[in-house]
Amino acid sequence: MRNAKLIVPALVVLGAALLIGVFAAMSMGGSHGKAVVKTKTVGGRTILTTRRGMTLYRLSVERRDHFICTGSCLAEWKPLVVSRGVTPTGARSLGVVRRPDGRRQVAYKGGPLYTFVEDGKPGDMKGDGFKDVGTWHVVSVSGKPAPSTPANVGGGYGY
Repeated sequence: MRNAKLIVPALVVLGAALLIGVFAAMSMGGSHGKAVVKTKTVGGRTILTTRRGMTLYRLSVERRDHFICTGSCLAEWKPLVVSRGVTPTGARSLGVVRRPDGRRQVAYKGGPLYTFVEDGKPGDMKGDGFKDVGTWHVVSVSGKPAPSTPANVGGGYGY
């Protein structure tokens, strides 16, 4: 009977320690083992994609803390955002920049990353070369624009 009285508190302490360990591992793990960004080889160059394979773009005139794509621009160009505590993984030179609305956007070499709504399936690059306030380019890991597909030259989106 005396051993049973000791076993219950010991199990409670063990269970609490296990839970604390699990929560600590989750908070330190950042992306929880899933890459936020992937790479894909296209035409001899390596480009960045989302984990679902959607092409990632960068606006030529946009830099860390200087956002051009806000307001109605976001209807066509979707920022790749992560939750607080998530560290972007999957390629070198990834980081996070804080958008004007407070969201944490994934960046490559300081340049915020976006997907294009007209890319309907993985591998589409319909936004490459799109010109407006600047030029949208597929992001390659070399930092240079990826091979261009026919450019979409469109009207303004009210940036």
